Amino acid sequence: MREKRLDAIEQYIFEKKNASLDLLCQEFQVSKNTIRRDLEELSRRGNIRKVYGGVKLAGDAAGRVELSAFDERTISHREEKDLICKKAAALVKEGDTIFIDTGTSCTNLVKYIGKIPCSIVSNSLRVACNAQPYEKLQLIMLPGTLRRETMSFVGIETVERLRIYNIDKAFMAATGLSLDRGLTNASVYEYNIKKEVISRSRKRFLMADHSKFGKTALYTFCDFENLDAVITDMPPAAEYRDYFRSQNIELLS
Repeated sequence: MREKRLDAIEQYIFEKKNASLDLLCQEFQVSKNTIRRDLEELSRRGNIRKVYGGVKLAGDAAGRVELSAFDERTISHREEKDLICKKAAALVKEGDTIFIDTGTSCTNLVKYIGKIPCSIVSNSLRVACNAQPYEKLQLIMLPGTLRRETMSFVGIETVERLRIYNIDKAFMAATGLSLDRGLTNASVYEYNIKKEVISRSRKRFLMADHSKFGKTALYTFCDFENLDAVITDMPPAAEYRDYFRSQNIELLS
């Protein structure tokens, strides 16, 4: 119950940009002590910032969001991300070489493809741990320096190693996505890696829950027109659906 309320409060603040304690208490029918505890938890996710008398969205007025810690992002929209992974798993075929991104929308994909003989290329420590029990999965880990915030290996050597692989299908995550800025990411460490993956992949799939639509982070690593499909938990706004149809981008929602 509380997790669903936290997600609802977070989504409300994304839409309104800011809110007072009194307004949040009224909107969600909880006490001030409860809303303070909820905001304390949400502030640790990194997408909102507490201010005097209320809270505001972290980032600028254009909707830019900041990267939160991996464990905090794992908690957010957990059921939606699990549904997205199930849908993405249907796209993986025997013999594929796939890339699995470091985002929390992607890392649990492994447990739904464990019986499919295929090769996984990744710089995600969580993907490596998830893949360990499945003998049919060949795991190719990219080198680099561990960044604990994203549980991923990053660096020049990560990008250089990527250049030797031909990837059939890339399953990508994004901090935010919008029609004018495309797929964006908040981490400069991940930016060059994501760009290289996009250039090395035959097919490219975005895995993003509904909360990512209309948000913008600092770095654009891919335009929508370079995607083959968008995998999400619910249909996005009409403007996105219309654009995807015009660009022959499959929408799996």
